[in-house]
Amino acid sequence: MTVLTTERLILRDWTDDPADLARIYDIYSRPEITRWLAVSPGLPMTDPAQAVERLRIWQHRHAADGGRYGTWAIEVRETGTVVGTVLLKPMPGRDEAVLTEDIETGWHLHPDSWGHGYATEAARALVAREFAAGTREIYAVVSPGNEPSMAVARRLGMAHVGQRTDWYGGELLETFVLTAPDD
Repeated sequence: MTVLTTERLILRDWTDDPADLARIYDIYSRPEITRWLAVSPGLPMTDPAQAVERLRIWQHRHAADGGRYGTWAIEVRETGTVVGTVLLKPMPGRDEAVLTEDIETGWHLHPDSWGHGYATEAARALVAREFAAGTREIYAVVSPGNEPSMAVARRLGMAHVGQRTDWYGGELLETFVLTAPDD
């Protein structure tokens, strides 16, 4: 199901289509991706069958969200190539079983798709939609040292507010925030 479209991209649900599952595995089995996702158990993936499990986790996590929050595939409209994942969701707190009211956007792109502005374009569309729904602030949290992701947050216009430990079990994360524009 298509969630949003942009000039170049389609943001859509990940599916259990073999091509989607293969791409999930290809992205989340790579140490250059997963080293920044320490808060995600089971990564890096070591078996393609883990892609099915990861998809089910995403589907279960967002089943009651009515499409407002999710973990979606980023597909290039012109080629149909899935370049990565974009997400929008309430963040878990220090107690990871409890969701906070803080909304996060994030992105995980395959290395073959870095440097094309896809993460910025995809996240910008989700942020705009979430602001239109009434959310006042959206965060991006980035592992220290992940300069490319911090650059995406800055391109989105997010302000760096330092390192915080409010979420994901208290992990130290570079924190960026964007406040909704005044109408």
